[in-house]
Amino acid sequence: MRVVGTFLGGALLTAAGLALAGAGVAHADNDKPACSDRKGILGVSRVVEIDTAGGRRFGNMQYKDIDFLKPGEIVLTFDDGPLRGKTTAVLNALEAHCTKATFFMVGRMALVDPAMVREIDRRGHTVGTHTWSHKMQGSLSQSSGEQEIELGVSAVALALGKPVAPFFRFPYLSDPARMQAHLNDRDHGIFSIDVDSLDFRTRSGSTVMHRVLSGLKLHGKGIILMHDIQRSTAAGIADLLDALAREGYKVVHLVSKRPAKTLKAYDEMAQKEADRRKKYADSRPLADRSIVWPVSLASDLPTVVPLKIEPRGLFKGPLPERSGLTRPPVEKPRQSDPDDERRADASVQPQTPESPATLKVPVEEDWRKEVFKN
Repeated sequence: MRVVGTFLGGALLTAAGLALAGAGVAHADNDKPACSDRKGILGVSRVVEIDTAGGRRFGNMQYKDIDFLKPGEIVLTFDDGPLRGKTTAVLNALEAHCTKATFFMVGRMALVDPAMVREIDRRGHTVGTHTWSHKMQGSLSQSSGEQEIELGVSAVALALGKPVAPFFRFPYLSDPARMQAHLNDRDHGIFSIDVDSLDFRTRSGSTVMHRVLSGLKLHGKGIILMHDIQRSTAAGIADLLDALAREGYKVVHLVSKRPAKTLKAYDEMAQKEADRRKKYADSRPLADRSIVWPVSLASDLPTVVPLKIEPRGLFKGPLPERSGLTRPPVEKPRQSDPDDERRADASVQPQTPESPATLKVPVEEDWRKEVFKN
């Protein structure tokens, strides 16, 4: 399987830069058959390397700036995790299809299970961010919104053990112009969606599959939103990937040209919170806190071949106010669930550094009030 990559923005990569970019996805197990030898799988059609310098916006549900997907091409994305029991099912399904995805992680979830964060990266997926505690940005002040974003980046990077991709998705897709401007200043790409699985509204994996396929039939391509904390997605992801392969869709994998930069104050805050959580966890260990992951990856993984694409009507100047679309990502379980304890751990409020603004993190937000008020 030969994979052709695409490069958005900036100059073409040098040979050394190309090798470095490829290293981010070229984790392989040569003892296993090559993915090209397997039939009926999605694989990866091409790799798109994105230069986020100055900010970029993707996803036609909200933005029309850049449309880099060809008809029949899809990008798989998962929000809100990690949550080990559910995320593992998603990872195994992706691996079975030799395909890749982008995970937009919540900072406090990442600190609960850093091993899971590193496992996602080890399997060759891209790690982006989704704020510290999934607060709706449209309801926050400038300082609180920035703290949610920056602490999220620092926390996920700390859990990962290295810089994350400068890829960001707004919780609920609530994207006020002032926070878009902040992300532009920080050289982050903003990712909206084209197709919504609405997996938080159902516990049925087949319902998730049919919603995604219906959305793709309508749009013909697109960035797909799912949540790797949802039982419905964990249950239905394998069948969905099988269906996407049967229908002939092509997966495009997103990688970044350069890593996200963190800010020292938030790095220190994330480290302090991680230390506190570790002390708490050590006092009440979980049976499955340490797991050996039996993983095998393809030996012919994607090679990035940079190719410059001129974006359509790239936005310049002041960003417009958005409508503040709302989307609840978490469906509370109706019965006992092995992942509930990690959800509870992730909701603990961190201690904030000395700063003019204080980050306030509630245990749970009432998203229904935000959704139904419009």
